[in-house]
Amino acid sequence: MRRPHNALFNQNAFKLGLFSPNCSGGMAVTTVPERWDASWENNLRLAQLADAAGIEFLLPIARWTGYGGATDFQGDSLETITWAAGLLAHTQRISVFATAHAAFLHPLMAAKQFATIDHLSGGRFGLNIVCGWNQPEYEMFGLTLPADHATRYRYGQEWWDIIRQVWENPDSADWDGEFFKLKGARCSPRPHGHTLPPVMNAGSSSEGREFAARNCDFLFTVMIDPERGKADVAHIQALARARYQRELAVFTTTYVVCRPTRREAEEYHHHYAVTHADGPAVERLMELQGLHAQSFPPAMIDALRVQFAGGHGVYPLLGDPDFIAEEIARIHQAGYAGATLAFVDYAAELPYFVAEVLPRLVARGLRRA
Repeated sequence: MRRPHNALFNQNAFKLGLFSPNCSGGMAVTTVPERWDASWENNLRLAQLADAAGIEFLLPIARWTGYGGATDFQGDSLETITWAAGLLAHTQRISVFATAHAAFLHPLMAAKQFATIDHLSGGRFGLNIVCGWNQPEYEMFGLTLPADHATRYRYGQEWWDIIRQVWENPDSADWDGEFFKLKGARCSPRPHGHTLPPVMNAGSSSEGREFAARNCDFLFTVMIDPERGKADVAHIQALARARYQRELAVFTTTYVVCRPTRREAEEYHHHYAVTHADGPAVERLMELQGLHAQSFPPAMIDALRVQFAGGHGVYPLLGDPDFIAEEIARIHQAGYAGATLAFVDYAAELPYFVAEVLPRLVARGLRRA
């Protein structure tokens, strides 16, 4: 049952969230001095700005080690479950997600933590399930990252099935699975109102999309451009309906440079993502995502470097407020139900976006005033 009091299920046609403010640098792999400082004070200020503006959600990255370079990009990060609890205690309407690596957190511990936060927030908690990809982080925990996606997602499915069982069944029950053997498993309290929080997963592989179609309210996927994304969204939603008789909303992720003129936006983007890019961190990030192993032409690799420095390789929104609003409208027309935003300095740049872009989205019918 969906929760009418959770902002993820409001009446806005296109939902907006902020992505990765819990990590140093956010999504911008740059050495400029104004790059995001992910202190608790900055995160709290940002959360309250977003809450007042009607932004639907905050989504963190669960990061355990950085990417090196001059800034050790994302090396300093706030743990996402305690981060979500703290921000939910200091906000009124916004939904805040915890991003949980299934392999790093026992499902019964997770179930109790998540239910506690859900009660603390009056049902504004959200869960982002990660089934694993970053080998150095697995090594930190003394674990082996399974080589195949299928094993990672079987583990994630069993982890989530256990959590659902103890949330939906008030009685104790044993569990005899492939990865877990449990005796008398239960969780009390159950989530707020005995309903499930909004659940998301980010996946591009067939296994990841199958997992989202079976279990999640939202799938996050990288978009090359809105035109090519349209077929992708239609395919994902058809899969969820045909196999699981479920509606699945598809979100994408972006980074934003919004200035009074497009020229100013492009000049600032070049300043931080080219002139002052943290090159070694960019190379490390691209290497971990397997881009150097692919046979891209040199010009494409150079363009990818700029996009990774600009915002972790996701879709760029660069321009004046009219252009940004038009781009968001194109993303919506392609079938996406929402998008995350990231800025070089979230707290400094969000107010201009709120003042200039949000009214334009209201005028286009994508959001309510």
